[in-house]
Amino acid sequence: MSSRTTYPVAISRISDDDSREAQNLRAIRWLLDQEGGSVVVVTPRKDFSSDSLKRLIARTGVTQLTWRGFSVGSLSARRVIYAWPDREHLNDLWDADPAALVVIEHGGLEAEEWIEDANPVQLLKDFTVQPRADRASSSPSEPLPNGVEDILEYVASMAAGYSSGLKWNEEDKLKADMMNRPERWVAVTVEQVRAKCRELGMRPNDVDTIAGYLQRRKDGRRFNVRSSYKDFQFN
Repeated sequence: MSSRTTYPVAISRISDDDSREAQNLRAIRWLLDQEGGSVVVVTPRKDFSSDSLKRLIARTGVTQLTWRGFSVGSLSARRVIYAWPDREHLNDLWDADPAALVVIEHGGLEAEEWIEDANPVQLLKDFTVQPRADRASSSPSEPLPNGVEDILEYVASMAAGYSSGLKWNEEDKLKADMMNRPERWVAVTVEQVRAKCRELGMRPNDVDTIAGYLQRRKDGRRFNVRSSYKDFQFN
């Protein structure tokens, strides 16, 4: 995501000795300093607790959107405050093209991968962390054994050709291979597969899907695969 993000992006983070309202104010101030179109505030629900955000939404020309019925296209060319997203809703930002974006962190580890990928300005209580000068998130990972590397490269290339990411038939191929060739996958960890998928530039939802399949197999679970791919194996 870092190589795709061409607009100003920040995250207002929360710490133990911080307050939610101070965190919200940092996000508001940063966003209003950015150039761009009208302001949009995205919240989980219509009702929420934050006087500063409610005052902002009450301004003429400011729009509030909620997760229900949310479309990432509605953020295009606008200045956006994205409040308290969980992992799933952070993933929805993949194809966003706002004029500027600031995320208000919910807390915990929900935003860690997004921060690594998006490389945002980090707004903290007493200081600001600027984006990395080198936007490469990490050194290349070690090649994965037993043909898994080639499989993930193939899947990534196919997913990149679709506007919505991984299609059902590619998912079925993966699930079938994991069941028909279990020895291929036993030597790789879920974390290695996740890291490789991210390195290949896959959409966050697709990364979660593939890592989830491998975790389910390692837990001893089986998949329902359509008959056309039931016996499929990657070469």
